[in-house]
Amino acid sequence: MGNSVLQELRNKAPVGRLISLPRGHQDLHAMPVSAGYEIRTRSDYRWDGRRRGQSPFSVIQYTIAGAGNLRFENQTFRIRPGETMLTLIPHNHSYWVEDDGYWEFFWISLNGEEAMRIQRAILATSGPVLKLKDKTVDRLADCLGRLLSPETDTPARASAVAYDVTMLLYDDVFGAHAMPPVESRAMQRVAQFIDANLEKPLPVDRLAEVSGFSRSHFSRLFAQSEGMPPAEYVLLRRLKQSTRLLAGGDHSVKEVAGMTGFADPNYFAKVFRRYFRVSPTEFRRIGLAASIMTMNAETVPPALKKEAVEYPQA
Repeated sequence: MGNSVLQELRNKAPVGRLISLPRGHQDLHAMPVSAGYEIRTRSDYRWDGRRRGQSPFSVIQYTIAGAGNLRFENQTFRIRPGETMLTLIPHNHSYWVEDDGYWEFFWISLNGEEAMRIQRAILATSGPVLKLKDKTVDRLADCLGRLLSPETDTPARASAVAYDVTMLLYDDVFGAHAMPPVESRAMQRVAQFIDANLEKPLPVDRLAEVSGFSRSHFSRLFAQSEGMPPAEYVLLRRLKQSTRLLAGGDHSVKEVAGMTGFADPNYFAKVFRRYFRVSPTEFRRIGLAASIMTMNAETVPPALKKEAVEYPQA
């Protein structure tokens, strides 16, 4: 092990930190959740991505020695030395050490709108097992050391490290393979078209037509660009626009539903409640509208993914 930070942490293992700092007046778009270095040898080490709450965060876990197991949707992976596991919570996955196993690793967990967006795009492009460059791992280890030190004692300092981690992953995965300008402009054109037509049906075939690519190629490019399938993106943009309209107070809930592409106001209310945990009427009444703009409204909870796929106007 050539990295001095990792060698020092290995000598202290297990070492970890749950990073809980006072919230400032503004939400920061990349924040660390936890970080640490562990050696696991017992099968009681097991995590289920569906049972870790509904607040979104990520797990970036680099294997130093030994190996671990990851069940991601319908695939099983063996995470070996030099490989990095990337998972998001909540999600259908689990990872564990088997009986008499050995898994030595360090991890960094992040949340925040921009951090989650970039990591969703990485997952959509590369899957949950990454082979990062040695220099990227070394710099991630340096970030780990900073997160475990008193240096990150304010939200701004902690966010700066979290953003560094996010950009290290971005550069490693996308830096040498950036989306060509023609395709990038096409995805921007589609995003603008969605925002300008939220009240209309926006099926994937229509969005692919706007992009100028086939449906399959468009769907892949869009997931790479935005970190989620087109239907999920449309649903989130509709929900976000509905909060703005509700905050304005100039339209009834029924009118807001129609203006954001929901032909059935009752269905709109059901989807809204599933995401925001309150009905549109309660949302307006209890004054959430003023603060919702700073909420992380960029992740579709599992309960809503089916709605995004099946809703006929999405």
